[in-house]
Amino acid sequence: MEINAPLSNYELNDKEKTSAVYKEISETSKSIREKYPFLKHQNAIGFSIFALCVSMILWSVYGYLTAQWNTWFVVFWIAFWTSILHELEHDLIHRLYFKDNPVMHNLMMFGVWLFRPLTLNPWFRRQLHLHHHKYSGTATDMEERGVNNGQPWGFLRLIMTPDLIFAGILRSKKMRAEVRQLYYEGKFTKDDIDNLRKTSLYGFWPFGIPLHLMWYSFVMYYAVFAVMSVVAPLAEMPAWVQAYIGFISPVVILFVVPNLIRQFCLHFITSNMHYYGDVERGNIMQQTQVLNVWWLFPFQLFCFNFGSTHTIHHFMVQETFYIRQLTAPAAHRVLQKYGVRFNDLGTFFRANRFNKEEAAS
Repeated sequence: MEINAPLSNYELNDKEKTSAVYKEISETSKSIREKYPFLKHQNAIGFSIFALCVSMILWSVYGYLTAQWNTWFVVFWIAFWTSILHELEHDLIHRLYFKDNPVMHNLMMFGVWLFRPLTLNPWFRRQLHLHHHKYSGTATDMEERGVNNGQPWGFLRLIMTPDLIFAGILRSKKMRAEVRQLYYEGKFTKDDIDNLRKTSLYGFWPFGIPLHLMWYSFVMYYAVFAVMSVVAPLAEMPAWVQAYIGFISPVVILFVVPNLIRQFCLHFITSNMHYYGDVERGNIMQQTQVLNVWWLFPFQLFCFNFGSTHTIHHFMVQETFYIRQLTAPAAHRVLQKYGVRFNDLGTFFRANRFNKEEAAS
């Protein structure tokens, strides 16, 4: 079901609607903070959530390594807790915790990266993300473009959704051409190009590239094993190959597979709730929709309800993720009243364009 009509305020332009949304959600946020005074301890809450997530992950690592926990339970358990770490990273990028304490701030930044090691270095991501807020949905929004926003839906987009490295390889030629064209049009400067190049070369070291290579070799091993079991059932893999797979298997199960599941859910949601390609620069009313249709619950579970709450963030950038969860019911009523779209499933058929006519990337 698509909800797209404001209940009132037809006479307001988008800038006025944005101000009204901000004001009304701010009032809700303020009332919640007044009701629960402990929420003023933002640094302590952020670090406590961080410590809880890390503890839950380490507990499951111990359970797996001592054969006390079921493998698939461990995988989904870690995927859930790392989804909260993603929200913490997002808040840290906006400097919502320990802004005046660089040691603690950077410690948390490193921690949320270490336990989500397939992701882009958060210090590199900060620059992309702040640019995303300024130019969301426009041609230079490389953060959303990097997770396939604007790509027509099909098998190619599906297999690229969880894996940023694989997607980058498959789309490298196209993305280089897009960036080059943006530079010729004056939308990117030389510094922008240099920063994108550094991000591509260094942003996934020292964790992401080695772990992706482990994952690809892991998949290749079992693909070859499956073929051999049919065509040459008595053949055996070389001892060194079996030893290598035995060495990397715990790493893949504990750090790679949970994060691929989490990334698939997050990238699926974020790339379809953000609009791309025909968004007016700075028009927050056009940047996102609320994507919370019931059948997306499994995806929401592993991206911490991102589709339902992230639109609030575009209006309320300096609000923490846990406050957004608390304000969401009231905020949804406000967003609906002023015409923000809800569950615009047509986005899947028009390559995430805001305008209703179908568009190709």
